[in-house]
Amino acid sequence: MSNDFTNKFPKWLEPVRWLGYSTRSTAAEIGRLVIFMSKVSLATVTPRWYPKQILQQMIAIGFYSLPVVGLSAVFIGAALALNIYTGGSRYGAEQFVPNIVVLGITRELGVTITGLMLAGRVSAGIAAEIGAMRVTEQIDALKTLSANPSHYLYAPRFIAGIIVMPLLVIIADVIGVLGGWAVSVLGLGFDSATYLRNTVDFVTIEDISVGLIKALFFGAIITLMGCYHGDKSSAGATGVGRAATFAMVGAAVLVLAFNYALSSIFVEIGL
Repeated sequence: MSNDFTNKFPKWLEPVRWLGYSTRSTAAEIGRLVIFMSKVSLATVTPRWYPKQILQQMIAIGFYSLPVVGLSAVFIGAALALNIYTGGSRYGAEQFVPNIVVLGITRELGVTITGLMLAGRVSAGIAAEIGAMRVTEQIDALKTLSANPSHYLYAPRFIAGIIVMPLLVIIADVIGVLGGWAVSVLGLGFDSATYLRNTVDFVTIEDISVGLIKALFFGAIITLMGCYHGDKSSAGATGVGRAATFAMVGAAVLVLAFNYALSSIFVEIGL
């Protein structure tokens, strides 16, 4: 019956059928993601916890990400200072370079660039690791040993991501501001003491808090996407590679989307 209906389906209504199928598939995927997120969130607040696994993941996610986060931050800060100087010089506003650099780094660029770097490194890595465990039936073996994968595999990564992401953002903010300072002082002729004084006087606790609050959300998103796509990985090297790709792309898109949503909320509440 279904095959007859498909064959008789008018060709000019094919886009409608495709739209309906895509909408249904998207809704089902969102539902599966929400259920998975609920299980992991519940596992983080209920026993049993694995401190050793959490510490290992904090090192893997945080410490090993320092080089890429630091390099990204210093170049972003340097490029931001150059572009602000170029634009400000057209209106005689070069003196505002340190103010705008520290504002852009602490509220937006520091946390966003860090989130995108970790989306590429951490989400893909988690998805590949868990995907390999899924296709080799190691996760099924954990269940036979009465070890809940949500507690043993996913919750430690989720907790570690939430803990280390704000720490990485603080480091990225400092390095990014120093990158802007280096370019401004060494390349654009700014006075070092004046630049640093303007930076410290202009930045506020609210500016720093905005980036740290975003970091909590981004840490959760990055680890959840890696765990989710790794858990639903299909068999074979192709399936694991596809899971890593989906995790990276999904985490990056959600980081950008949540960044805009959170920025809008902060503007509305005056933060």
